[in-house]
Amino acid sequence: MMRDGPIVVAGAGSIGCFVGGLLASAGRRVSFLARPRVIEEVERFGLALTSLEGSSWHVASRQVRLSEDPKILTDASVVLVTVKSADTADIADAIARCAPQDAVVVSLQNGVANAATLRDRLPGRKVLAAMVPFNVIAAGEGRFHRATSGDVVIERDAANHAARLSVPGLVMRPTDNIVGVQWGKLLVNLNNAINALSGLPLREQLGSRDWRRLFADQIAEGLMAVRADGIKPISPTPVPPGWTAHLLRLPDALFKIALAPAMKIDPQARSSMWEDLERRRRTEIDYLQGVVTEIAARRGLKTPLSRRIVALIRAAEAKGEGSPRLSVAQIRSGVAKR
Repeated sequence: MMRDGPIVVAGAGSIGCFVGGLLASAGRRVSFLARPRVIEEVERFGLALTSLEGSSWHVASRQVRLSEDPKILTDASVVLVTVKSADTADIADAIARCAPQDAVVVSLQNGVANAATLRDRLPGRKVLAAMVPFNVIAAGEGRFHRATSGDVVIERDAANHAARLSVPGLVMRPTDNIVGVQWGKLLVNLNNAINALSGLPLREQLGSRDWRRLFADQIAEGLMAVRADGIKPISPTPVPPGWTAHLLRLPDALFKIALAPAMKIDPQARSSMWEDLERRRRTEIDYLQGVVTEIAARRGLKTPLSRRIVALIRAAEAKGEGSPRLSVAQIRSGVAKR
């Protein structure tokens, strides 16, 4: 059984505020370990949550506890880790110092290695990996909008935390193969960097065959690398990983019939990596395309498009001017087209 302590969202950014806000709106005790900017925003405005499907929730600031001090973890029953991948080790150390030994730690992060990092730094504790399929837009003044759809998938455990953490508007489904699910999500997340470089809304980008072909070539490189490493990814969409690249390359009319119905995307949605560039933050490129290039280097494979995209994102980070708004041709420059 879950101990009678609050659910602490460790690293309350866009995903953390949305997930934590839904839990609080359902009457759960929720605490946010957050940066001062987020704390000030929530204290002033509360949380106004909306979804692509048209649902809305409001959470008053008094309904959640807020602190930048890791001591807020002291009475946690569950810790939902929502920090960027590069900050996983630091948040694990804070959990080790402050959270009860029996607190369940759930990684709601992009990438495939975060749960392993948490387990390495939190020996003897229960750590569950998960996959969040949707993205959340932070619109300011406490407004967070879920701009794509899907249920959270969480590693199955005897206490059935997937069911215990599910509330209206936030369904968590258990799986016996979270590793495959996470690798399948990583392949889809390769579009995060492409979207960040384009600056286009996701729906507009995916409506263009040239951009879809670029995404398809990126998936093909990623799939080649993960299969060479003996990994069998599970797609987060109804489309099997091996079919996705082929369907993305279809002409627009056929794509709309074959794949577009499975892609429920808000007209203004963009990737979290686009938001990172716009806010002059470090991106997670090393945990997405960077993983593909690392596997390829070990396996003696060529992934020129992945290497090119890593270089372009790092250049945009260094420049600090937001999305470079590149064209397909500019991204492909120097890379052989498939």
